[in-house]
Amino acid sequence: MSAPTRSESAALLHALDEAFGNAAWHGPSLRAALRGVSAKEASRRPGSGHHSIREIVLHVAYWKNRVRQRLTGDARGSFPIPGKNWFSRPAASEKEWREERRLLEREHGSLRRAVAAFSQARLRKPLPGTRRRTALREITGIALHDVYHTGQIQLLKALQGKR
Repeated sequence: MSAPTRSESAALLHALDEAFGNAAWHGPSLRAALRGVSAKEASRRPGSGHHSIREIVLHVAYWKNRVRQRLTGDARGSFPIPGKNWFSRPAASEKEWREERRLLEREHGSLRRAVAAFSQARLRKPLPGTRRRTALREITGIALHDVYHTGQIQLLKALQGKR
């Protein structure tokens, strides 16, 4: 296995940026998919036992926070909403929905800064407290997580008759 390079780190940052906010060849980024979605639309469930756009956004923000904590080894600044993974939420006001999108933006920015500062020499080494989970796997995984959930959001919007 070859040693990680600066270009590998740049590629990881590019993947994070493309999945989250930059123009992407695969379709809209997560940020673009959320543009124009109202609180009412974000709160709507497609059926019993299925997640709303709002819940997906909070789930994605939560996992950005968790991956950042894994990379930095810092448990401070825990996720600001009680609970973990999925957050069942009632209908949101526009103000609450705006704040949740801002939370997603903040968590992405914190994650991006952690990735940019992460030691190249440690990219392929197990993270503390794990036997096989590497930073490389966590970072690529969280970028793919954005893409996966962006697809879900696009489907939920289509079910609502929104493009």
